[in-house]
Formats: sequence, C-alpha cells, structure tokens
Amino acid sequence: MRAARLIKMVLLLQSRPSMTAAELATELEVSERTITRDALALSEAGVPVYADRGRAGGYRLVGGYRTRLTGLHRGEAEALFLSGLPGALRDMGLADAASAARLKVSAALVPSLRDAPESAAQRFHLDAPGWYQEPETPQLLSTLADAVWDDRLVSARYRRGEREVERELAPYGLVLKAGVWYVCARAGESFRTYRVDRFTAVELSGERFVRDEGFDLPAFWAERSAEFARSLLRTEVVIRLSAAGARALPYATDRAAAEEALASGTGDERGRVTATLLVENEEVAFTQLLALGPEVEVLAPDTLRARFAEAARGMAELYR
Repeated sequence: MRAARLIKMVLLLQSRPSMTAAELATELEVSERTITRDALALSEAGVPVYADRGRAGGYRLVGGYRTRLTGLHRGEAEALFLSGLPGALRDMGLADAASAARLKVSAALVPSLRDAPESAAQRFHLDAPGWYQEPETPQLLSTLADAVWDDRLVSARYRRGEREVERELAPYGLVLKAGVWYVCARAGESFRTYRVDRFTAVELSGERFVRDEGFDLPAFWAERSAEFARSLLRTEVVIRLSAAGARALPYATDRAAAEEALASGTGDERGRVTATLLVENEEVAFTQLLALGPEVEVLAPDTLRARFAEAARGMAELYR
C-alpha cells in the first residue's frame, strides 16, 4: 500500500508545479503527518522532493525530475490500453493524439511490459454500437468535441420535430450510447442532453465558459437516461406469468420496469405471478410480450388481450 502511495505522490507532483501537504493528504487520503514522512522517504530514495516553507509553501520536484512508469504492474499496463474506444476517438478527431499518447506511454514502460498494448489488443475489443445497425459519424461531432475540450461556447441549430431551434450552448461532455452520440450541455441555467446527429449547424464562439466543477458527467448521464427511459413508460398492462415467463420478462421488456412489476406482483397456488407492467404503449407491449409465447397471459387492457387472442388463433391455424 505504501509503495503505491509513494508512486502516486510522485506522479501528482510531476503533474503540478507544487502541492501543499493538505492537498496531497486529500488526494492520497492520509494525514498531513503521513505526507511529511512520505516526502522524507522519497528524498532518501533519491527522488528530489523539496519542501517550500511558509504560508504559500508546499512540495515540488526539483529540476524537472521525471520518473519512468516503473510502478505499473502488468494488469495496470494492459488496462491502460483499454481505456478508450478507437472508433469513438476517430469520430471525435482524436485518433492521432491518442496514438501519440499510447506511443509515449509505451516508451516509458519498462522492457518487461512493452508488449502490454499488443497483449490487451489481442484479448479485448470494445465495440460500442448495437447490433443490426451501421454506425454513422455525425457530421458536426468533431466540432462539438473541440468545443468540449476547450470549454468553448457554441451557437447551434438543432432539429426538434419538424422545426429547427437555435441555442447558445456550453457543451460539457459527449456520450456514446449504443452507437448514438449525445452532447450534455448547459443551456441558460439548466443542463440538457441533445442528440448530435440532430444538429444542423454548430459555430464555435470566441468566448469560453467557466465550467461548473460540481458537474459529474457519468452521474448526470445515468440520472437523465433513467428519467428518459422511465418517461416513455406511460401504459399499464396486467399480465399473468409462468415461472419461466417471470424469469424471461426482464429480457423481453424494460428491465427496471419488469423487476418492479415482479417485485410487486402476487403469486397463486400454481406458481404463476400476476403483475402490472409499465410499457411504452400497447403496440410495443404486443411486440415484446409476444416473444414470451405461452409463458405470459395478458389480462388487461381488453384491446391488447384481444390482439393476443387473434395472434394465437392465427398461429394455431398456421401450424395446424
């Protein structure tokens, strides 16, 4: 544990001109007294850590000292080369920068770990788009990526239904979800999510915005995507499921909705579960639940039950 902490301390000091004991203690989750002892240990090991005294003092590395990445073990080195999606980097115009970064990291690794990039590439490949669709790169993605990197305001036109709207946006981050790119941006005082392929024009402003340091992109995306998925489920369907149908329901419909329905459902003496399931609409429910065949019975609404009865008669006639 201490060896890993010392390595992290050196890397932190390499990345900044200086850091106070309090800042290092916060980053490393130890006391300031421990930071003092660690700095002394690094000095004794030959790492030129210098302590500036006084109110504005702190720790820094002397003479532009740099360390090779000898603290990486094989698992860490291989994981490092799995940290990005090649296709996504290419779409954002960052393929060359990512390639140069990988070369520099490879050169800094000790000889015994130089094969880490090839080892990882031969064992894992990350393919973000879903099945049965050809991924398309939105025309304005690279422009938005530039704005995200530079904290640059943009003037944009965006398709909303049959009309176009104009917006002044502060783009905070990009998300690739099932082959579709989204930009999370501040519009006025609120944060919103936009599909990148619906932008018809994006113009970079010469003005930069001040990023809200409390904004957490993964947390924001998780919250908004859950809200969006939930907002689509507006229709209630009452169903009766066999044990096999209950097991299969989360794979045929929205998983969260299925789990909620099963948790609140009631069982009978034959092991069947009656539950109320939230779905997008009756058409979607028909398509999804039909995949469960005889393991599900629709009890309500009557219109959907009638569709299943008609489908059952048609199947029986077809296979008679």
